[in-house]
Amino acid sequence: MPSTPMTSIPMQRKVLIAASSVAIGVAGAGCGNTETGPGRTPTTASPTQTPVDSQNPTTTSESPQDDRMRIHVTIGEQRFQATLVDSAAARDLVAQLPLTIDMTDHGGVEKTGPLPSPLSLDGQPDGADPDVGDVGYYAPGNDLVLYYGDQSYYAGIVILGRLDGNAAERISDMEGPVTATVQASGD
Repeated sequence: MPSTPMTSIPMQRKVLIAASSVAIGVAGAGCGNTETGPGRTPTTASPTQTPVDSQNPTTTSESPQDDRMRIHVTIGEQRFQATLVDSAAARDLVAQLPLTIDMTDHGGVEKTGPLPSPLSLDGQPDGADPDVGDVGYYAPGNDLVLYYGDQSYYAGIVILGRLDGNAAERISDMEGPVTATVQASGD
């Protein structure tokens, strides 16, 4: 197609062409997978997950589900809060609450304990690479998991949400087995 000199295009069309170019550039900037670190599987945001507030990554954006998707975890005298993503697995966990779970320490990176019933895996990837502070579910063992150390990708891990504040650091200071009481935010 022959190019038309910009001088022969009316001003309104020049503005429209420039705006279209900017919109295409902006739309393309957010496309594609994101790497979560060396050796990690690329992931994309799930449309069923509640967005995280970029100013405070431990809280979600305002939505009617915020109260329902928050939990409290009590271990001994310490109380922690967590924000769950909006997923079938997280909703299944909330439906089982309140729970008291005997948790053991695994590899100096996580506390795990069995849930009474399996959680749904609908819409979940085959595995995950949890970050320090994640709340997870280990499907093969039917375990709730509190990650306080660096765990690598493993098949069967489902990320349910995030511990708030310095909860992961405080849990890492707890040696050996613990008993955790887990409640929905309104309980």
